[in-house]
Formats: sequence, C-alpha cells, structure tokens
Amino acid sequence: MNILLLGSGGRESALAWKMSRSTLCSNLFIAPGNGGTGRYGRNLDISPTDFLAVLKAVTDNDIDMVVVGNEDPLVAGITDFMAKEAPEVLVVGPTKAGARLEGSKDFAKQFMEAEGIPTARYRSFTADTLAEGQAFLETLQPPYVLKADGLAAGKGVLILDSLDEAKKELAEMLSGMFGASSATVVIEEFLSGIECSVFVLTDGNGGYRVLPVAKDYKRILEGDKGPNTGGMGAVSPVPFADAEFMRKVDERIIRPTVEGLRRRGIDYKGFIFLGLINVGGEPMVIEYNVRMGDPETEVVMLRIASDLVPLLAAAARGNLGDMPLEQDPRAAATVMLVSGGYPGSYAKGKTITGADAADSDPDTIIFHAGTALRDGQLVTSGGRVMALSSYGDTLQQALGRSYAMADKVDFDGKTFRRDIGNEFV
Repeated sequence: MNILLLGSGGRESALAWKMSRSTLCSNLFIAPGNGGTGRYGRNLDISPTDFLAVLKAVTDNDIDMVVVGNEDPLVAGITDFMAKEAPEVLVVGPTKAGARLEGSKDFAKQFMEAEGIPTARYRSFTADTLAEGQAFLETLQPPYVLKADGLAAGKGVLILDSLDEAKKELAEMLSGMFGASSATVVIEEFLSGIECSVFVLTDGNGGYRVLPVAKDYKRILEGDKGPNTGGMGAVSPVPFADAEFMRKVDERIIRPTVEGLRRRGIDYKGFIFLGLINVGGEPMVIEYNVRMGDPETEVVMLRIASDLVPLLAAAARGNLGDMPLEQDPRAAATVMLVSGGYPGSYAKGKTITGADAADSDPDTIIFHAGTALRDGQLVTSGGRVMALSSYGDTLQQALGRSYAMADKVDFDGKTFRRDIGNEFV
C-alpha cells in the first residue's frame, strides 16, 4: 500500500514512524514533512491545503490511502474533495461537516449540549452582542475562559483571573484579535481538575477503537506557568484514567459522540481527539479535535503494539469490525525541545547537534517537528523543534531516558521543561 501523510510536525513524524513499520506499507510519502521525516519515507514539497497539488501527488505516486495529520486541510474539506476527485483512494479524516467539531467551538458546544455530553456551561457572542457577553462574564466566577470559535493555531484560548481584563480581552477578540477565527467567541465556565487526552479511531458506521490515553503539558514554564504553547511534553499511561474512569468516558462521551455524528448523517472516518478534564472522578469534555494531538501522538504511537496501517485502512473503509488494537504495557514519555523565545518570537536556522545519539538507544526515538535540512545540516525551523520520546518499564524510567537525551541534543537557545509527568512519579 502506498500512503500519503499530510503534515509537517512532531505528530506527523510519529505517525510516519509507526506507519513505516507496517508490513502493509510499500511506500510512504510525507507532504511536506520536516528535517527528520525523510528517515521514514519521501518528503514532498506540497502544502496540505493545496488540494490540487495533493491530488497530483496522489496520482503521480499511485497513492492508495491519504492520512491527514493536521486540522487545516480537514476543516477546509480535503476529504470531500478527494471523495469527488479520487473516490478510489482511502482517506483517514472526517468530512468538512465532521471537522466542524474542531473548526467551530460553538458548533461543538451545541453538539455536546444536544447529545447530553458533559461539558462546561457556555454562551457564544459576536461583536453585535458584546454587551451581553460582558454581562455574562459577570455571572461567572474567575478564572474566565474565552475561546475563539475558529482555528487559531492553538492560541485562541484565554484564561483570565480578572473580570475587567476578561471584558477587555473579549472586546479585543471580537474586534479581530485572531482575525475571522474570533468573529464569534465562546465564553465558558472554568472547570477545575486534571486534564487528559483520549483518542478514538472511528469508521463512521458505529465502530471505534480507543487508543492509549495521554496527558500533555501546555504551558511554557515549569509548574504549568507562563503562556500556552502547542505542548511541551506528554506521558502515557495516565494513572487516574483507570478502568472505571474510562468506562464513564466510553458510556457518557465516546458512544454519544460517535452515534450523534452518525445520526446527523455526518461521514466521520478518522480520529476524534477528546480533550477531557477529570472533575472529582467525573469526565467532562473541554474540547474536540478532529485529528491526533501533538505532542500526545509522540507517546501514543509508542504505546500502540498493533500494526496501525490495517486499522487506518479499515476505518477509512468503514469497517473496523472486531479488529483488535493492542497496547504496549510499557510507559512512554515525551519531552519537547523548543526554540528560545517560543511561544513568542524566536530565531530559526540554528544548527542542531547530537540528534544521532538516539540511533544507539533502542528505547528512545527523536521525532522531528520544527526542523529542516539546509545544505545537509540539520537546523531549527520552528518553535517546537524536537520531541524526545522514550519507553520505560515505569513512567519515571521513560522520563529519565528522554531527559538524558535532552541533555545530549543541542542548539542555540534550546529550552525544555524538566517537570513533565512529575505528579505521576
């Protein structure tokens, strides 16, 4: 099977690594990929949102299956496009209608409300209803949660302690802080608890498999302080996500989501990412995403023992049936190396050394994210540079291996958190 993977981050690196190990994968292409994905297949200099270029790559390389890594092409409708232009090609990813679960937070909240899925109390507002939004803030207790309705590259969520500041930021968001993405703003009740990420692969016909549960760490500074990032690390398994907790997740959240999509006639074949919070032992949904998370994928792929490609193909065909998804019993941890200044402004083109150290360690894999090859030299090309991911018999052991690798890999301005997973070891 010839496979085309769309995307360029650490998530795609981990997916490429996993799929390249499949007995069913004949050739793997990654578009556009990064400085490390060439180890698993062939990079193609194509934007995932350039649908005509994607179609040409599919035709030129006799592609059997397209796996969509990031959300932008899904929200833009690549699955619908491929169904029309190349219906014989399998696509892992929901249609444009299904991608609204991530593309519109207002739609997602309405969906949850209609299906009785536990989530925070909310209301949505536009520039025309700014005064009503500010009045609604007054009915809530701090901190105040403001979310841009549309995609905002992971930066469209503000959590504020001051009512006056929340009112000010609401006005700025509705005035175009995040462009069209914040033309509508969702104001949510703040939920207090510990978060985790649950990933589901579904076939659109009621069949689904739950992947290993992970927890990511979003803030730039240790102790979960500072601004949000795309993710500074992740661990799996998550100790509090035990059998009883996951029973509740399945019964109250996963099944109603899958059935609710099907009942609405929404063709959803792909990943559903449930951003959950454990509130006193009760799971509640913070958000949906319509693809795998990053950096959670970098630990989840390590913990999937089954061949992933047959599962992806079955989901895309609409027939997961009783196909098993086996989990590796070992723990996995990811520590993200980021550029100095991230998530603000940062320099690119910094030479990276020491990345080959992982070649001699069978329990550690370096998944590239913001890297590029320049004249044969590996350099930084983004804020999040590398995900150092390790196995361990215990979470502590896995973290120790990732941190040991973090000390070996180097580039000017290298930054990382040293407290990933601390609450579990």
